[in-house]
Amino acid sequence: MKHFNPIELKEADAEPTAIVQKALDDLTKSVGDRLAALETKGIDPKLIERLDRIEAKANRLSAGGGDADKEGAAQELKAWLTYLRKGPQCDDISLKALTIANDTAAGYLAPAETSAEFVRDLVQVSPIRQYASVRNSSAPSVKYPRRTGITNAKWEGEIEESDASEPTFGQLEITSRRLATYVDISNSLLMGSDGAAEAEVRLALSEDFGQKEGAAFVSGNGVTEPEGILTASGVGSVANGSTSALSTDSLIGLMYSLPALYRNRGVWLLNGTTLAAIRKLKDGQNNYLWQPSFQAGQPETILGRPVVEAVDMPDISSGATPIVFGDLGTAYRIVDRQQLATLADPYTQAAKGITRIHATRWVGAGVIQAAALKKLKMSNS
Repeated sequence: MKHFNPIELKEADAEPTAIVQKALDDLTKSVGDRLAALETKGIDPKLIERLDRIEAKANRLSAGGGDADKEGAAQELKAWLTYLRKGPQCDDISLKALTIANDTAAGYLAPAETSAEFVRDLVQVSPIRQYASVRNSSAPSVKYPRRTGITNAKWEGEIEESDASEPTFGQLEITSRRLATYVDISNSLLMGSDGAAEAEVRLALSEDFGQKEGAAFVSGNGVTEPEGILTASGVGSVANGSTSALSTDSLIGLMYSLPALYRNRGVWLLNGTTLAAIRKLKDGQNNYLWQPSFQAGQPETILGRPVVEAVDMPDISSGATPIVFGDLGTAYRIVDRQQLATLADPYTQAAKGITRIHATRWVGAGVIQAAALKKLKMSNS
């Protein structure tokens, strides 16, 4: 292989870009010449394949980095689909193109493009993600400092000595919880269209994970599941005054029970049955509290604030809390520990012609600012 003398390049009096381009061109030509010579001598095909990759890389560098990134993403996706079809028995080249999950028993992470689509699907099933504050972390838990008290200022005379006064602080911790499932895919589908197999796996997993996350974000126990909005301590409530009927006054009272800062960013969280009941309510001027969306992409509103329809919110019944109002972005925090991890099992269901795809996610969530939320509580009697 030819070596380039910096003195010769300097004497060429060329621009830096031209110098690099000349070096790449010479490298490509040199590799090509050696490849042709080796092919005629019957040298090991693996060495020829390696030189092919070097030549291709040199061509990509010459053309620009954008195409190289796209090619790398395409290779990773192709390797993942090969892994889905063959499991751990797929070739070493495919395995090396994948990213091993942090959880050693979870297999391999899905390619970045697949994981991005996966998150978008979750929003459709679990709308709380759209309004809550979402963070990413590689740690098993995330701790947030919280001020539990403020300084105590006093009016004092000119010569009086000030009293010591310091705020107190506590700590909130959001721990990631493991969510696992699997989906069975026919081998005939996996051996067919790559796009169809990838879409089938992604949609099946996103529906399952989305339903489980949505339920946990509303009423998770905070032990084996993320902490739910309704089960979090510290979130206040406003009494409705009836066991089965909503009133206009109670909704107005709920909305204005929050400080203006949270109220002006607040949303209504409720299910479709409760929303149907609210659509029948009117104010003192016989105007409906609920207002439809007249602009594409804009949500429906109640008393001027958006409606978030969450299927996991409870129905209107005695003692229930069917409505939550507040600033979800400030109040509720979701922490994603890692992207979707997959583990292909072609053996367990092999007699049925099925490959079982195990999937794992680590997600934590909890209320970090209870003062930004209020619940509407139905009467017990």
